[in-house]
Amino acid sequence: MYAVIQTGGKQYRVAPGEEIKMEKLPGEVGDTVAFDKVLLTSDGEKVDLGKPYLENTKVLGRITRHGKDRKIVVFKYKKRKGYRKKQGHRQDFSLIKVENVKT
Repeated sequence: MYAVIQTGGKQYRVAPGEEIKMEKLPGEVGDTVAFDKVLLTSDGEKVDLGKPYLENTKVLGRITRHGKDRKIVVFKYKKRKGYRKKQGHRQDFSLIKVENVKT
């Protein structure tokens, strides 16, 4: 069984037992999180599609850790103007272990 959820402006395909890296969520390590914006669920044979979200369906998970992702380099440049700007960015993330898909 798997589901497609929406959080942080992105969509994720999740299944029970998987660990998903997503944008940082409020809460401490070990806290339970529930995602109620479920777009689709499937059990292998039957597919349920929401318009836009499924009613009475939740995905439950647990925060396993918080951290920062790899650094990306942001380089801005304008030719012939002498303008160069180099910045780095590390995005905060939360690692979520999906426990259950409740329909």
